[in-house]
Parts: sequence; C-alpha cells; structure tokens
Amino acid sequence: MPITAKKSSILDEMRMQLRREGYAFSTENSYCDWVKRFVKFYHFEGRDAMLQDSAAKVEQFLTHLAVEQNVAPSTQNQALNALVYCYSKVLQAPFSAVKASRSHKAPRIPVVLTKEEVAQVLSVMEGTAGLVTKLLYAGGLRITEAVRLRVQDIDFGFKQITVRDGKGKKDRVTPLANTLIPLLEMQLNKVKTLHQQDLNQGLGSVYLPYALAKKYPNADRELSWQYVFPSRHLAIDPRSNQMRRHHIDQSVINKAIKRAVKQCGITKKVSAHTFRHSFATHLLQTGTDIRTIQALLGHANVQTTMIYTHVLNQGGQGVISPFDQL
Repeated sequence: MPITAKKSSILDEMRMQLRREGYAFSTENSYCDWVKRFVKFYHFEGRDAMLQDSAAKVEQFLTHLAVEQNVAPSTQNQALNALVYCYSKVLQAPFSAVKASRSHKAPRIPVVLTKEEVAQVLSVMEGTAGLVTKLLYAGGLRITEAVRLRVQDIDFGFKQITVRDGKGKKDRVTPLANTLIPLLEMQLNKVKTLHQQDLNQGLGSVYLPYALAKKYPNADRELSWQYVFPSRHLAIDPRSNQMRRHHIDQSVINKAIKRAVKQCGITKKVSAHTFRHSFATHLLQTGTDIRTIQALLGHANVQTTMIYTHVLNQGGQGVISPFDQL
C-alpha cells in the first residue's frame, strides 16, 4: 500500500498503538509528525522501502537534522524516539543502536528566581492562571502536570498532590501548601458547579486515559475525574469526536506569567518551568536532602537534580570576589 506524507495506514496504526498504550495526545501528534517528515525526506513509496536498511536511513535522517537543520538535542531525541517506536511497535522491525551525528546540548544553569522575586510575581497574578502558577512553585510541578490535575489528585487530608502519569509515565506525590488549601477548595467548588451545569445539558464527559472509559463506563462523568482547571469552553475531542470540556490551555498560563514578569520589571528570562527550578533551589537553600528533592521532582537520575547545587554556587563556585574586600 503506498505511503504518503498526508495519510498512510502506518500512521493510522501508529495512532491506534499510541492510544492503546495511553500516550498523551500531544505525543501522538508529534510522533506521527516525525514519521511524516521521515517519509517525506526519503519519498518512500511503500512499506518495503521503509524496511530496507532502516537503521542507516534513520541515522542519515538524524544527521540531517543535527548538521543541516541544526535542531536542538531534545528535538533530535524526540525524532529518534518517534522512529524507534514506529519501527518496533508498528512495523515490527526494531533496529540496533543508531550512530548518527548527534546534537550536543551545552550545560546551562537554569534560571531561578529569588524568593522575593517569586513573591513579587505571584502577588500580581490573579484568577486561575495565578493559582496554577502558585502550584508550580509550591509543589515543583511541570505546567503540563498542573493543568492535567484531576479533582481526585488533590488530597486535603494528607496535604499532598498526586501527579499521575508524569514524565516517564511515573506517578509521584508532592506537598500541598497550607496557604493554597482555601484557594483550591474554592476552585473545586467552581468545578463542581460547572460540571453540574454540563451534566444538566447532557454533557459532562471527560477524557479518561488507558481505556478506563470502557472498564468504567460512567467514570468519565464523575466529579472525581474532572479537571481541577477546566477550560471555559466545550470542544470536540479529536480522539472520540465527543463534545467535552478539556483542561485549560497551557498558553493561558504562559501568557499570564509573561505579563506579570514584565509588570514587575524582572529582566530574567522567566517561564512556567522557572517556578519548578525555583522550588528545587529554595528547598536546597533550606537544607532539604537532594534525594528528597529528586523524588519530589520525579527525576529518574539524581544527576539531573544536582544541577540545582550549581545554582547555589553561582558567583565563581561560591567564592567571594576580591573586589568586595577592597
């Protein structure tokens, strides 16, 4: 069967396999997009052409991305992961290690705000965007994790937030700040009211991962599965073609953060992830063990968490400048 960049049975099979394994819709789109680009790069006319010298073709494609297109290392890695997934799970033809020219990422110290700067930015942020940003800093959440929180993930009794299916498909628990409890209780009351309105209109269904909708037919309309930060508008779910209320879009949070940082006159390059970096750094400053921080952030390797020790050593590895001793 011929393969084109616009439509192919391989892409259909890949989407179905990704959905069966519970991958995020954004991952599904990005993986399929990389396969399209790979097919277009070689002008493949059939499945057999993709299977011939597959490892060599992937190596050449990745080298092209690194050398000619100068893509970021994370972009090249994503392309590799997508192609490995396609060949192993869809084409059933896994290949050995790829020896392509790789993009190299220079070591960078993350941007971190001081406690005073965090307080300044959060003080001018209001509404849902302000509450989400507070959660990013209070629990070290990634923005994708924050907007995907479900009602059942907030545990007021144990004062903790459960992050489910985070990066690497891992679950973890992070602390719930006492000062955020009243704000989250108000937010959940709003969610309850909004959800009841949707139910009254014959709607109220929410996306459930890992085919849970089939296992628990009515769970998608239960309050516990609703998003903590729902979107204002209903939309068609591209997977099921059902009218549903999704979670708030990340761009709403990012734009609000950008406006707040500008309003505060802070010149650092601040993003939603900066609050996660600040969370880890400030915990280190107060003497929290590096292994504890690793668990709270959900890092697979402690070396990833160690970057925050470098933040604390800024200013020449903690050395006092001789200029200050004149």
